[in-house]
Amino acid sequence: MIVITAPTGNIGGHLLPLLLDSAPALGEELRVVVRDPARLPGTVRDRVEVITGSHGDAEVVGRAFDGADAVFWLVPPDSSLPPHDAYSGFTLPAAEALAGHRVGHVVGVSALGRGTPLAGRAGLVTASLAMDDLIAGSGVAYRALACPSFFENLLEEAGSIRERGVFTDTVAADRKAPLVAVADIAAVAARLLLDRSWTGTDSVPVLGPEDVSPDDLARIMSEQLGRPVRYERQSLDDLRATLAGHGLDEAFVRGVTDMKRAKDDGLDAGAARTPDTATPTTFAQWCAETLKPVVQN
Repeated sequence: MIVITAPTGNIGGHLLPLLLDSAPALGEELRVVVRDPARLPGTVRDRVEVITGSHGDAEVVGRAFDGADAVFWLVPPDSSLPPHDAYSGFTLPAAEALAGHRVGHVVGVSALGRGTPLAGRAGLVTASLAMDDLIAGSGVAYRALACPSFFENLLEEAGSIRERGVFTDTVAADRKAPLVAVADIAAVAARLLLDRSWTGTDSVPVLGPEDVSPDDLARIMSEQLGRPVRYERQSLDDLRATLAGHGLDEAFVRGVTDMKRAKDDGLDAGAARTPDTATPTTFAQWCAETLKPVVQN
């Protein structure tokens, strides 16, 4: 039995079809934890066991992990809480349920940076790494998918790209770093969940095919969209004011800005890209297949 949390999210929405394609042939049953089962396609609901509720709730994960062999773990973003509460606080009931039900394997979505001098002052990333320690402490075999930023983050700026030809971030325009498509993260997770020959605790970097800078992204978007796109660097103070203006928790806002500062200082630059850590989807391919239809809509 494989349990999938957040099955309707960016990564889970790609992961679930992959598992549905492969798990039955391997004799694997699938169970999902979802707040609103109506968000699952009808063809999916007919092929999985559905546990309704939040996977941050002790009673829900107690039912979900009963008889489970493996779990895909992803914490949903919650900007109303300080980072520690949003990650480890949310995960604590699950960690207790993992131990109580003697679940063997967990694959979780986490972040790059473990072992670097920046890891302890990287805001949301620091909180995510602490969550990994909490899960590993439950006694499961654990693989933390150590991810950089996602291509999909740019979808939040589709309106600005469409109307002004501009996207923003806080890193230097020439700062090269790994970026990855969520579909590729899902593919790595599926492989680990279906082949549970691994033991112990480790991080699995998921790095995309190449490092790219904001200037590289602007050039590629301009080529793929057939129109000029440029990068505007936003100051951390401006980002902080914008987030605070939306009513986000003060500590969470600090967690975002600390993460952005750490990324500009090279937080994501330490992992080596190898055949095992590279993933196939290029930014140009993602732009053509995902961003372009949204921007041109």
